Amino acid sequence: MKRSREVEKGSEIEAAIKELSMLIELKPTGDNLDSATAVHIPTRLFLNVCNLVIQVLDKIGPTMAVLRQDIYQNIQRLEMLCDSDPPMYTNLVEILKKEAGEGSARKGASCSKAFVWLARSLDFTAALLERLAADPGQKMEQLVEESYNITLKPWHGWISAAAYKVSLKLLPDNKTFINLLMPKDETYDTLKEHMQTFISLLVPFLEEIHSILTLYGLDRLKCT
Repeated sequence: MKRSREVEKGSEIEAAIKELSMLIELKPTGDNLDSATAVHIPTRLFLNVCNLVIQVLDKIGPTMAVLRQDIYQNIQRLEMLCDSDPPMYTNLVEILKKEAGEGSARKGASCSKAFVWLARSLDFTAALLERLAADPGQKMEQLVEESYNITLKPWHGWISAAAYKVSLKLLPDNKTFINLLMPKDETYDTLKEHMQTFISLLVPFLEEIHSILTLYGLDRLKCT
């Protein structure tokens, strides 16, 4: 597929930087940027970033299998809705508005809940790469655990938390993970620069997303 060929030319992180840059370019400008009605999150571009994050998590190995599957299922849920009426659902915020109006946002397998968990998965990815860039010598178990504790653990019930603890035993060492993140002939310094650029773009974007989730009363959702 075209997207796979694009990633092969560089890293998944480089590809995600391009997608995030396009998201920022498409942000509305004007005097009413603080208005909820002015917020625009392009559905397809957001899902592209999430798909690239899956490819990054794949490099950690089976440890991230549960999180990876959750991300994939949530992407599929949003893609199905978007495909049902592309012009209507080009903006993710419109999906939140629709389900909030129907009273279904917090119920069952809603697209609003899918969006919440995708945002939290991006929180985890940002935290992990930020720590890796700051201290590449730190053990992977510590990097992953610290990232999990501040992003996903507060929203996980005991079943999800228990599954995570078991998966920690399957982590690769940090050197292996770094090598997997780097395309052929790339140096660590280049990878670090890409990670820092990715984080600098992703974190403000996530802050905006969490503000939107708070506005729609979705920021405190938990799972079992």
